[in-house]
Amino acid sequence: MWTEDDIRFMHEAHSLAKSAEGRTTPDPMVGAVIVKDGRILSMGYHGEVTTPHAETWAIQKAEVSSRGATLYVNLEPCSHYGNNPPCVDRIIESGVKEVIASMKDPNSLVNGQGFRKLKNHGVKVRVGLLEEEAKILNEVFIKYITTKIPFVVLKSAMTLDGKIATYTGASRWVAGEESRHHAHHLRNVYDAILVGVNTVLVDNPKLTVRLVKKVKNPIRIVLDARARTSLTAAVISKEARTIIAVGSEAPASRIKALEKRGVEIIKLKEVHGLIDMKALMKMLGKMKITSVLLEGGGEVGASALSAGLPDKAYIYIAPKMFGGRQAKTPVEGLGVRSPAQAYRLHNMRVERLGEDLLVSGYF
Repeated sequence: MWTEDDIRFMHEAHSLAKSAEGRTTPDPMVGAVIVKDGRILSMGYHGEVTTPHAETWAIQKAEVSSRGATLYVNLEPCSHYGNNPPCVDRIIESGVKEVIASMKDPNSLVNGQGFRKLKNHGVKVRVGLLEEEAKILNEVFIKYITTKIPFVVLKSAMTLDGKIATYTGASRWVAGEESRHHAHHLRNVYDAILVGVNTVLVDNPKLTVRLVKKVKNPIRIVLDARARTSLTAAVISKEARTIIAVGSEAPASRIKALEKRGVEIIKLKEVHGLIDMKALMKMLGKMKITSVLLEGGGEVGASALSAGLPDKAYIYIAPKMFGGRQAKTPVEGLGVRSPAQAYRLHNMRVERLGEDLLVSGYF
């Protein structure tokens, strides 16, 4: 069904889309390639949320007429008004004769309507080229647009014996330099980064992007049921937006003091003295936060897993051992009762990052 040229041009569209990773939220990443007589006329991608969509941008950039051309795009062209007018209208006006897309847009405002309108105006439509790759490319968008809940990523660095810190609490550095660079890349990509208050009190992290070229700093979220975060903590600097989730027993005076420092406060119910993470994710979804990177300690990991929240994991494994009965692990809490109840990763990938191994996969 698909020629080698079809696959090559669609790979180009996917690469264009991914080049804007971290910059289009809450929109999807989209790349478009216009081809005529086997030659690329122009290319475009959705660079930021307020820029023209990929298809429109590619049509605008074409130095010759797109009439009779084929458009390759990783996601169904939109058919509704948002920050931009409908792409399907511009495609129809341009005279493009065929649209080849990787997948249908799951957004209820589109969801096949773009394809139908194109067909009704005589444009040939073929769908499914590199579909699985396209779904992975926009996994954050797909989860958020269909559930209104953020895509949740569990990230941890540990030793071969499963420790994230020594028995004294020292954790800098568990993983090597290459792993730390990759972790900062993840901060660049996802909307928000979440930790527990103990991480703030012990490590005083900035939770900003420093080790790679910065696209943006993530929104910093702290689970702090009693509003214990210090008013001088690095996490409430002006470098990035900070949200602290507190419980019903948090002192009003502490909340007021934090708000004066520019912190946003979310009040949520507690479950066994801890912030209800399911309720938090629903709230973050309403705030149009589409993805959350969990960088907290073992208690945050345990709470997230027990609530069934993580969609994906990145685990850095360093070739060293700390030992120690009291040394912390990536997932604390009570744990599962039997091996059969273990939280399992699927579609795993293992790669080398310097001396470390990076294991990634989906729950």
